[in-house]
Amino acid sequence: MMQILLIGLGAGVAAALLFASVASGSLLSVLLFYLAALPILIAALGWSHWAAVVAAAFAALGLASVFGSFFLFAFLLGVGVPAWWLGYLALLARPGASGSPENLEWYPVGHLVVWAALIGAIGVTAAIPHFGTDAQSFNAALGRGFERMIRLQTHTPADAPLELPGVTDPKRVIDFLVMVVPPAAAVLATVTHVFNLWLAARIVKVSGRLRRPWPDISAMTFPAWAPLLLAVAIAASFVGDLVGIVAGILSASLLMAYAIIGFAVLHAITRNLASRALLLAGTYFIVLTFGWPVIAMTLLGLVDTMFNLRGRIGLKRGPPPTPLS
Repeated sequence: MMQILLIGLGAGVAAALLFASVASGSLLSVLLFYLAALPILIAALGWSHWAAVVAAAFAALGLASVFGSFFLFAFLLGVGVPAWWLGYLALLARPGASGSPENLEWYPVGHLVVWAALIGAIGVTAAIPHFGTDAQSFNAALGRGFERMIRLQTHTPADAPLELPGVTDPKRVIDFLVMVVPPAAAVLATVTHVFNLWLAARIVKVSGRLRRPWPDISAMTFPAWAPLLLAVAIAASFVGDLVGIVAGILSASLLMAYAIIGFAVLHAITRNLASRALLLAGTYFIVLTFGWPVIAMTLLGLVDTMFNLRGRIGLKRGPPPTPLS
């Protein structure tokens, strides 16, 4: 128990420092900010979810004592609780078909990715009341915030007309940001949660403390209700008002989850190709550099979900060759 407490306190200090680093405003601090959940996840996967609870609580209280109560809730909703929950789920297991303790069925990786998407959407949605309680007030407050940021960047006084170099109508730029930033924030949150979980698992695995065997990530699948939830979210995004905004946020995070499935499909179907490493590296480079090609990965994930692309290709290839004795 003492070890769990000490590990939790240490992870909490690290998480709080990473989270607070964004106050410096440097580019490196932004990267460190997005890694704030990593120490909590390492504590959860390497020791116990109770260590993650201690880490999240200690970090939140420490941030609140220095920066105020807003940081307590921001940290818990955006970092602490999501990291604890994902770490807790990752180590859930039940006896397999044989009932043997050695043959455990671990919580599926695909379900963890869906949870990361849901948590990302919930975190962004939780920030909406800070800007407004209806669509009109939310969009107006968010637009004013973007306008202030643009004025600071361009050194434009508050009483002067807003100007952007090369832009004839700055208001259209602000309206565009108001429309795309909330779902984009959900996408970024989803990617951050998944990446931190993967990195924490790799670190814990190297240390020899990871209790569950490393899964075949390329074989991950989503729960049966995930496509239905995505369809409902996309349909509700056309409703308008806050319902449409929230549904758009959820749709974006779930579509990003399907992009992750798309990458898993790519890893699976290129497994026997001689140029696999070059193809995968090129795909990741293009997606990370340009961003929008992730749409192709999302479509690949959706196609695999509907038509079992990995299963069909696996049947055509046949079973792997039997090794010579």
